Amino acid sequence: MLTRKQLELLEFIHRRLQKDGVPPSFDEMKEALDLRSKSGIHRLITALEERGFIRRLAHRARAIEIVKLPDALEKKGMTLRVIEGDAPPPPPPSAMPVDAVHALELPVMGRIAAGVPIEAISEVSHTVAVPGSMLSGKGRHYALEVKGDSMIEAGINDGDVVVIREQGTADNGDIVVALVEGYEATLKRFRRRGDMIALEAANAAYEDRVLPADQVKVQGRLVGLIRSY
Repeated sequence: MLTRKQLELLEFIHRRLQKDGVPPSFDEMKEALDLRSKSGIHRLITALEERGFIRRLAHRARAIEIVKLPDALEKKGMTLRVIEGDAPPPPPPSAMPVDAVHALELPVMGRIAAGVPIEAISEVSHTVAVPGSMLSGKGRHYALEVKGDSMIEAGINDGDVVVIREQGTADNGDIVVALVEGYEATLKRFRRRGDMIALEAANAAYEDRVLPADQVKVQGRLVGLIRSY
């Protein structure tokens, strides 16, 4: 059983997918449901995901897959058409030798904040050539452009391109792509503190962010960096 707001949001997402082929942004959802903040939308999205009606896809803030529709919507004549967001998944480099000397093309999935978290950008804007030796393991890899200076003491500057290996876990001290509250992405050092997660900056001008573990999802770990002069 869904609440009225949950049903309204699911119907709004479904109609936008059917019409435009991409899901609405959090701002559009907030306005459509007349809510005051994105946190309310995040709670509704989480509830729909927990009940198996939708699925959020990694690394793409506006990529929502509708898994099923409730009877109330099906009776209104709606049909299910699954759309996996507005960006293709990164190609698995496992098909290519990771120790190759030649460069490999990785998709640049958008910008990642090394500062105050920004809403993740889901488009593949271009590709970047990455040395095969930079890729670690057999997991999927992708690239992000850094925006901000909160990681400069770790050698990561504004405008750098970071290479990320997709993974959902991290060890203390790893620099990770973290999704905060479901819609904000940031690049920070990961530190577990009991049942809390600290996202640590590498710049004395920024404070660390300490959040409940269920508000932070690791999306990948830093494995390389590319800088243009």
